Amino acid sequence: MNAQVVYATITGNNEEVADVIVEALESAEVSVTKTEISQTEVDELESTDIAIIVPYTYDQGSLPDEGLDFFEDLAEADLSGVVYGVAGSGDTYYLSDFCLAVPKFETQLAQTNAIKGAEGVKINLHPDEKDTIVLQAFTQKLIQVAKNQ
Repeated sequence: MNAQVVYATITGNNEEVADVIVEALESAEVSVTKTEISQTEVDELESTDIAIIVPYTYDQGSLPDEGLDFFEDLAEADLSGVVYGVAGSGDTYYLSDFCLAVPKFETQLAQTNAIKGAEGVKINLHPDEKDTIVLQAFTQKLIQVAKNQ
């Protein structure tokens, strides 16, 4: 089984989220590739079992600038059979705009015929111990769904 973790980060928090997910995948003996969103083509996800997107939310609910092309390319992708999940870091200071990139990416991925493997995870700032446990459970759920495909 293989997985790709695609992340976008400014502060480093989302790379920390991606690293927790990568470690959980590797612990489950899943072959994993971690790539930065601006360096990733959507069609790379077609040959993976699990696709995990880790975007940040910018300003007033905006998607990462460097991830806009990737987001738009998802609209034309067919990821049938790929299990997906979205997790991201944000700042609760922004109240209703907190981590809006997570559901936006979930909606976009749902239109690709991919299979949602777990509910999106929203992390305040950088992942602490409690968040790490949540991210590990998120990853295990994705693996389980992928095994059942």
